[in-house]
Amino acid sequence: MAHYRKLWWTLIAVLAATFALLGYFGTEVYRKAPPIPDRVVTEDGTVLMTRDDILDGQTAWQSVGGMQLGSIWGHGAYQAPDWTADWLHRELIHWLELAAQERYGQSYDALDSEHQAMLQRALRDAYRTNTFQQSDGTLTVSSRRAEAMALTADYYSRLFGDAPELRGTRQSYAMKEGTLPSESRRQALTQFFFWTAWAAATERPDGDATYTNNWPHESLIDNVPTAENIIWSIVSVILLIAGVGFLILGWAFLRRHDEDEPPAPARDPLSLVSLTPSQKALGKYLFLVVALFVFQVFVGGAVAHYTVEGQHFYGFELSQYFPYSLLRTWHIQSALFWIATGFLAAGLFLAPIINGGKDPKFQKLGVDILFWALVVVVVGSFVGNYLAIAQIMPENLNFWLGHQGYEYVDLGRLWQIGKFTGVAFWLVLMLRGIGPALRKPGDKHLLVLLTASVTAIGLFYGAGFFYGERTHLSIMEYWRWWIVHLWVEGFFEVFATTALAFIFYNLGLVSRTVATGASLASASLFLLGGVPGTFHHLYFSGTTTPVMAVGATFSALEVVPLVVLGYEAWEHSKLRERAPWMDQMKWPLACFVAVAFWNMLGAGVFGFMINPPISLYYIQGLNTTPVHAHAALFGVYGFLALGFTLLVLRYIRPHLRFSDRLMRNGFWLLNIGLVLMITTSLLPVGLIQFHASVSEGMWYARSEAFMQQDLLQTLRWVRTFGDVVFIIGALAVAWQVVSGVLFGSRASALAPAEANA
Repeated sequence: MAHYRKLWWTLIAVLAATFALLGYFGTEVYRKAPPIPDRVVTEDGTVLMTRDDILDGQTAWQSVGGMQLGSIWGHGAYQAPDWTADWLHRELIHWLELAAQERYGQSYDALDSEHQAMLQRALRDAYRTNTFQQSDGTLTVSSRRAEAMALTADYYSRLFGDAPELRGTRQSYAMKEGTLPSESRRQALTQFFFWTAWAAATERPDGDATYTNNWPHESLIDNVPTAENIIWSIVSVILLIAGVGFLILGWAFLRRHDEDEPPAPARDPLSLVSLTPSQKALGKYLFLVVALFVFQVFVGGAVAHYTVEGQHFYGFELSQYFPYSLLRTWHIQSALFWIATGFLAAGLFLAPIINGGKDPKFQKLGVDILFWALVVVVVGSFVGNYLAIAQIMPENLNFWLGHQGYEYVDLGRLWQIGKFTGVAFWLVLMLRGIGPALRKPGDKHLLVLLTASVTAIGLFYGAGFFYGERTHLSIMEYWRWWIVHLWVEGFFEVFATTALAFIFYNLGLVSRTVATGASLASASLFLLGGVPGTFHHLYFSGTTTPVMAVGATFSALEVVPLVVLGYEAWEHSKLRERAPWMDQMKWPLACFVAVAFWNMLGAGVFGFMINPPISLYYIQGLNTTPVHAHAALFGVYGFLALGFTLLVLRYIRPHLRFSDRLMRNGFWLLNIGLVLMITTSLLPVGLIQFHASVSEGMWYARSEAFMQQDLLQTLRWVRTFGDVVFIIGALAVAWQVVSGVLFGSRASALAPAEANA
């Protein structure tokens, strides 16, 4: 117990310190966010736009898919440009051209290098000088800049409309014709884009870096990495090396004191407990998991194909019905839904076991209600996404019923409330099973940690309600990453680790002491870097240097515990040898082994590839980001959800024996397909873009001229092979689950005594 006490105090100290950092520097985000001017005026007092116009543009951007169509400040989709970088570069070119004509009567390109250099110096001074007056909320721009803004806005208004001369560009950007039909909303959209570019080009009043820490890279106005960017990048690498070294030393030291493994039971302990009605009702959850999984991978294939045929699917003009931004929304949202459903099913399966093998009163009714609530939220949010992007939904309802516009939380606010209510209801169902067990005497440390992780999952999704439709973009990003990073990558990770330890302990394969100690230590390690590491997503989202420093420091520590996951994979794989009945756990265990591997590679290697500030400065918003996203989201959480699904299936259908042929093909094709799509397409394209971003600028690395090169087109076509392999693997696993749920009760593959148990 003394050993547990130290581990508990360590975990409590980690949580207290890290959330203090997250909260304190969160207030910094509020205080130092780039100002949204009350008015933008010319030097002669002409009003160009107001604060309401800019926020109206933000809502217009949300309605077309927001971050699912191009990106803002580097966050979003990768086919269309980053609108901040693209607007800024276009406006700068217009300014230079206007200045050249005014001063020399020639085009800028016709000038000699000396005169071009003179204009570039004037350009830098004009754009980096902060002309915002805090006292009256007025931003003043020169008449020349106002004209450059108007020329840029005209291009964007035509691009988001249906101007025939830009049809080819819309195809390159995977935009449908008439993306935003309303001319007034297109005008507001351009004003929002201008504001994001102004914040990226204008220095803070108290410093020599822009509001976005000099992002994006733009040589025309000396947007280059700051000194702090380089310093904290070096610090993060040093901390990573030191952290890995100390972890290996500590791990080796602590492992000497591990107790011997307990003898494996002669029979599967969980099979000796009769299934409860609520556990028998979980089959439909497993069906929903694989249904959404298959839907996601097919939609993902269509999204990938849009990168080579911007408005068509093998000749069929798909974009007018299901445009890129809609399918990408569904692709990401369905992934979150099926992965979360897999986790919920695992928890609901464990609740009666924790409760002594019986259901609390009305537990099955609660399980059924939760399932149909999930179905309503999924269908409602998908329909709302469609109506919003098709511009059918009234604009005043878009945020609530249609599309919030923010990646990973795209569903309308009403459906978000429904999802939170569902997760909170799941928490209630879990606590009804856990509560009586907590009141019994004995060692409850592992159960308390499981309870804490379940509570965190149930409540922390509520962070998404701290921003609204017209909330400042920087503040929204702060809370959005509470969900995407902290809720998913933090507390789901702790729940998964603790749930697996609890399962293996109940199977009699590890001792309670080992399971508890490992879970507490893992939770501290994950959360030490994971909580303040949230800030590594916010380096260039209108935050200040201290946020960059905290994010760089702790995001390096996120990688540290992942280096021992290879050992964890080996330990999991050896569990099959402990008892003959563990052969039925072969494929769930294989998924857990894959989780450990992809955690190390996808979250660790590919994650750190984009984490240091100097790295992210150049590659934020390039195809290097989906390398990490695919390897970590599916490789870690996807395989984990599939492992939980197969584990629950194995027990709710005790007569079922997994098809080795089907599962072998499914498991390996999923892994091989993921490797192929990363190594043959996403990573090469990202690295080529990286070179372009460093040498020319972010605007060029995402531009039509660069992205439509023959080499990059070929690499995107090549991805088809990996996608097809992955889809076949997904279908194989899905059929195993569906056939198991539907027909598993009639399959008598187990020995009679084991089956009847």
